[in-house]
Amino acid sequence: MTADRIGVFGGTFNPIHVGHLRAAEDVAEQLELERVLFVPSANPPHKQDTHGDPLAPPELRLAWVRAATLDNPRLEVDALEIERGGRSFTVDTLERIALRTAPERPVFVIGCDAFALLDSWRQPERILGLAHFAVMTRPPFHADQLEGWLPDCLRGELSLEPDGRKAHHPASGAWISAVRVCALDVSSSDIRARIRAGRSVRYLLPESVRRAALESGVYENGSAEYAGSRT
Repeated sequence: MTADRIGVFGGTFNPIHVGHLRAAEDVAEQLELERVLFVPSANPPHKQDTHGDPLAPPELRLAWVRAATLDNPRLEVDALEIERGGRSFTVDTLERIALRTAPERPVFVIGCDAFALLDSWRQPERILGLAHFAVMTRPPFHADQLEGWLPDCLRGELSLEPDGRKAHHPASGAWISAVRVCALDVSSSDIRARIRAGRSVRYLLPESVRRAALESGVYENGSAEYAGSRT
């Protein structure tokens, strides 16, 4: 791995939590990345707001990601999707970032479930031409065989290594690597549900993010914890 390899970790981060941060740390360490860029999305096409479970405003999510990564010099934040506005498409973001990192390609950090749905993304073949892939997997570790997560657009086009955890895409020159990340059972949807129910989310979020999210009131309607945070 080269010393200047950059990871790109996109998402809604609604809100960012300790699982996101631990996963970024694991990927950076195992792939020897110099930096991981968190890229909060503005209006993600794959996620729709549902009644009672809102997507926090972009400026809030961006501020929370900045607060969460502040004390780790290897983690940075890029506001390009929010500054661009409109729908957030990965191919557009990677085109911008690849121009900065050239001739080195960025490493796109993606969960295994999302990787399996790559066919539904805009211009998946173009994405493969712009970046390498770090596919995050969790225990049980037999599940980190790439064969089980391949989208249809890649079947038959990859050269898998014997251990099944790394592959090369000859047509684009990209490599794809399964990366085992720490199995923290934390999700943004569960955190939002806890806040709506007035339950504690302490230790699931960085403390600065917990305080800011509760103070904003975007995830709840008068929960006990939120009420306490305002006094």
